[in-house]
Amino acid sequence: MRHRAKRSLGQNFLVDPNLQHKIVDAVGAGGDDEVLEIGPGKGALTRHMVDRVGRLVLVELDDRLAEHLAARYGQRGDVEVIHGDVLEVDLPSHLREPAETLVVGNIPYNITTPIIFKLLERPRPASIVLMVQDEVADRVVAPVGSKAYGSLSVGVRSVAKAERLFKVGRGAFRPVPGVDSAVIRITPFRPERIDLDEETALRRLVRAAFQWRRKQLRKILRDHPDLGIGQEGIKDALEAAGVQPTDRPERVDPEGFVAMARSLYQ
Repeated sequence: MRHRAKRSLGQNFLVDPNLQHKIVDAVGAGGDDEVLEIGPGKGALTRHMVDRVGRLVLVELDDRLAEHLAARYGQRGDVEVIHGDVLEVDLPSHLREPAETLVVGNIPYNITTPIIFKLLERPRPASIVLMVQDEVADRVVAPVGSKAYGSLSVGVRSVAKAERLFKVGRGAFRPVPGVDSAVIRITPFRPERIDLDEETALRRLVRAAFQWRRKQLRKILRDHPDLGIGQEGIKDALEAAGVQPTDRPERVDPEGFVAMARSLYQ
């Protein structure tokens, strides 16, 4: 199908067939699996999965592309086409077993982080394979203490394992984007390592910490308007994480942030 990419939707279509197969293989879906594809576009990945998986759920925002997908696959009982914004769609309601679902997507660069956190809402899927901007992939898997390590690194890796699978050069897309991409896999922990209340506290703590990432942890915990913790609470939280009051947020690993959040919540 001929379709002019819309810059407003961040559309860049993957045209390299070898990479299409490589991404689908990374999903690892078989005949018993349900797969959620985010932003299928012209169906570059869809066509390789449709007769390979048990059920396919496609979420596409673009009017014309959604219409094309519905015309091509809508009559099949094992494919559901959802015309909508993935950030607004109630995804679990369209899935038979949300916690067993495999997710794949070539997602728009401009809303990558919101999509990642949307997909990591409970109940979390079994696995998420995403094409993202190369810089975002670096941030997700960044080592503790590095410049790229931040709230995205902690937010993902406090609830899931994250790995960078392979790089994708800009020439694999049409139109050609201004940056390279990478494919990452995010695998939520089973069983969950923190409960919902602790996770809420963790999100607030991580957001506050990296808003003030140049400040020492003691000052952040004491003075940030979203926290304002007393001296005893600060001492307990830092001890739980095994860090020093003078450390800065980038020195705390995801497990340390979880320990701090659990201490503060309790």
